[in-house]
Amino acid sequence: MLFRELAEIFTGLEATSKRLELRQTLSEAFRRVPVPELPLILYLLQGQLRPEYEGVELGMADSLARKALALAVGRPEEDIAELVRSSGDLGDTAESLLRQRTGPPGQGTGELSVTGVYDALQAIASSTGEGSQEEKVRRLRELLDAGTPIEAKYLVRLVLGKLRLGVKEMTLLDALADAFRGETGFKEARAEAEAAFNVSSDLGEIAGRMAEHGVEGLRGITAQVGKPIRPMLAEREASLEEVLERMDGSCALEYKYDGLRLQAHVPSTRGTQAGTVRLFSRRLEDVSSQFPEILAALPDALGGGPAIVEGECVPIDPVTGELRPFQEISRRRGRKYELERMQEEVPVRLLLFDLLLSSEGPTLAQPYPERRARLERLLRPSERIGLATRELVHDLSSSERFFQQALADGCEGVMAKSLAEGSSYRAGTRGFWWIKYKREYTHELADTIDGVVVGAYRGRGRRAGRYGALLLAAYDPGTGRFPTLCKLGTGFDDATLEDLTRRLAGDERKGPDPSVVSTLEPDVWLEPRLVLEVRGAELTLSPIHRAGDGLVRPGYGFALRFPRFTGRLREDKGPEEATTVRELLRLYQTQVRRMEGPEAGTDPGRPAPRHPRERRGTGEAGAESP
Repeated sequence: MLFRELAEIFTGLEATSKRLELRQTLSEAFRRVPVPELPLILYLLQGQLRPEYEGVELGMADSLARKALALAVGRPEEDIAELVRSSGDLGDTAESLLRQRTGPPGQGTGELSVTGVYDALQAIASSTGEGSQEEKVRRLRELLDAGTPIEAKYLVRLVLGKLRLGVKEMTLLDALADAFRGETGFKEARAEAEAAFNVSSDLGEIAGRMAEHGVEGLRGITAQVGKPIRPMLAEREASLEEVLERMDGSCALEYKYDGLRLQAHVPSTRGTQAGTVRLFSRRLEDVSSQFPEILAALPDALGGGPAIVEGECVPIDPVTGELRPFQEISRRRGRKYELERMQEEVPVRLLLFDLLLSSEGPTLAQPYPERRARLERLLRPSERIGLATRELVHDLSSSERFFQQALADGCEGVMAKSLAEGSSYRAGTRGFWWIKYKREYTHELADTIDGVVVGAYRGRGRRAGRYGALLLAAYDPGTGRFPTLCKLGTGFDDATLEDLTRRLAGDERKGPDPSVVSTLEPDVWLEPRLVLEVRGAELTLSPIHRAGDGLVRPGYGFALRFPRFTGRLREDKGPEEATTVRELLRLYQTQVRRMEGPEAGTDPGRPAPRHPRERRGTGEAGAESP
């Protein structure tokens, strides 16, 4: 397939933000793509070269891309920089300049192939060490020399990691199901594709299997060491009494630690299967290098593997052994240097709560009580690896006692887990098989809210030269969009605002991202990427903000009143894991019931039936996991 054909597909996708139109465009395109190239195209559509968990980055800075473009069009770099300031996008600038280009025969003929471009991008990504910057510039220039103007636009965006098509994973799964379902109904094919993706976390693999064998090709996908499983997520309830009601009177209560959720993959230490232990965050980011003491301890703790386990990595006071706040473990995130010093200053322990694979094979389909029992039999606790504290409860009194003990031991609440026969591990789904109950439920709004930053307002006075406030949005899984929820200007000190302004500078864009829904116009639009934890006095209905538009009253969305930043950047969450509009509805209903009595909150969207059930990621998503 020629790259210019793919660039035409990109153009069609960029022209709409409607999910059905995106699905149709992609579905038709997928049917035309040669099977060997389809996985490559799935990665490129996500602005990647490999599955995200592999951490392959192009590593090309704006300055290097500008230099390559300057060489390709014979213009000074200063001219390129000035044009970008005007257009707001280096890709658009590249397209404009190449339309003006005159050169020798062979330039810009549109004969680049998808495979050739992919190989060149891989070479750019793998170029490191002395002379690597020059090598990256050379390879990108060669692509620009050979490319047409429209190809240049997307080549530049790809190397910068800013493709900006507004195509999310769920939309890609929609299109794959539509394109390759064969005789299977769309809904069934879509459910099969998502279930397989939740276990493999690799859209390229899903696409290749479906293109070659249809839905049947997905049946062989199972848990595998080294490939992170998308985490099972929890719902919320406002009281322990409601938690027990959901669980039919009995459940396992587990400490909800204020730490970093990790999925550990431990290959066998025996024979030819021996390999490297890896740790993945809930966003499937490989964070192995940040916790070397955990890597070293896991094989012995798990009997030599193979195993996939989940747990919470918590900071421990080196003197008392007590739990420390989440902010301390965040000091170890992203560190490449001084790891030995950080191990001494911020020691950690991994407290395991689930077993997803053992030497006997995957355990995802087994009920929670059986998975926990097998984990207890397998684990050899040590200073670095232990079990999450839990208790089986059958009444409100014992539940409240355990909850208070969790708070006294430094936890933020408890996780309730169903003991029912059907309590399998539902990768990538959220529902009432797991329910979280936190201490914040006893005051103010029923919980903190995780909002996505989609815009910013320039600071004045003391905040001049920095962002003074941010525009936050919730996530709507049904549409894949980010409707606004509030303006946030409280809870920041000067240093935090300085840091946020620096972090978000690379996310600035000329107009709103196609996935953002807003009636407000901030000073600066931002890519929906960074998630912040906020607290507010209450949720109100607003004709201005669009989060949950029409769920309670036509023309009104939810707005967070008196929001303030808690100080916690949710770098462990992607934007699609932010608080969802359905969660806001539940929080609003809980708030109304408390204010007006037990009969309140029975308007549109009243609480779900009182029995455990999961919600697929394409439906009512977004509840935070433990």
